[in-house]
Amino acid sequence: MIKNLYAPWRSDYTEKEVHHKKNDTDEKECIFCEKFAANQDEQEFILRRFEHCAVMFNRYPYNAGHLLVVPFEHTDCLSKLSEKARSELMNIISNSIEIFKEKARPDGFNIGLNLGPAGNASIPSHLHWHVLPRWQGDTNFMPTLAQTKVVSFDLRKMYEDLKPAFEAL
Repeated sequence: MIKNLYAPWRSDYTEKEVHHKKNDTDEKECIFCEKFAANQDEQEFILRRFEHCAVMFNRYPYNAGHLLVVPFEHTDCLSKLSEKARSELMNIISNSIEIFKEKARPDGFNIGLNLGPAGNASIPSHLHWHVLPRWQGDTNFMPTLAQTKVVSFDLRKMYEDLKPAFEAL
């Protein structure tokens, strides 16, 4: 049974300006914009650049195969992206799922977009979608007991294995 905790005193926190993650990072300070400008796709684990977006591996994955789908446009607002960019993003996410189904046979996926600091966006100034393949039993007690997340895959090998499939899109 779910229990509710009524805590009206918390409204002081939600209604006042508090220390949030920086949401006004410009393109010069943005890690995604820096990666795109560097043009070192293999080093940055960028699997493929499309017209409006790119798909890349997360260097700090929550799980094996954690992809990021990132528009080139530096914005924190979905409505600022063109219809073409939004459509391309969804196509890339869909294609990423199909590539993983074929190549890695996961049991499921977590797919998400974190908007704003309260939405837990780690880089709130530049939209990016997470595509995480999931396998039964891929979580365990290690994060709870040892504050350690075990991610058992070689990022370089997975990049080399999946890059041809993304290039074929």
